[in-house]
Amino acid sequence: MKTEWKQVGQAAQFATDLGGCVKVDDLHIAVFNLNNRKDWYAIENRCPHKAADVLSRGIVGDADGEPKVACPLHKRSFSLKSGECISDDEMGGVKAFEIKCEDGVVYLKLPLK
Repeated sequence: MKTEWKQVGQAAQFATDLGGCVKVDDLHIAVFNLNNRKDWYAIENRCPHKAADVLSRGIVGDADGEPKVACPLHKRSFSLKSGECISDDEMGGVKAFEIKCEDGVVYLKLPLK
């Protein structure tokens, strides 16, 4: 699958240590800016439990050094690095996206349409 880097906003638009949501084409992506713009992560915003677009509103933390977000509805936790569900072996994970911040601009590596 071919991909491309797409600009999704300015770094200043994303709060530190919280999530934000961007919509690119038909994708809803949760973007996380951790440690004051040093660590950026992006995963699908849709929790697989009830198909709700809520992960960007989840509780951000860490599990043994792994950055994670807990779904605000069901408390299942997902790795911000891989999208894997780290709190429930039976729960499917979510897609993780490559993300970068250059010169104050945030980019996601996304499939070409």
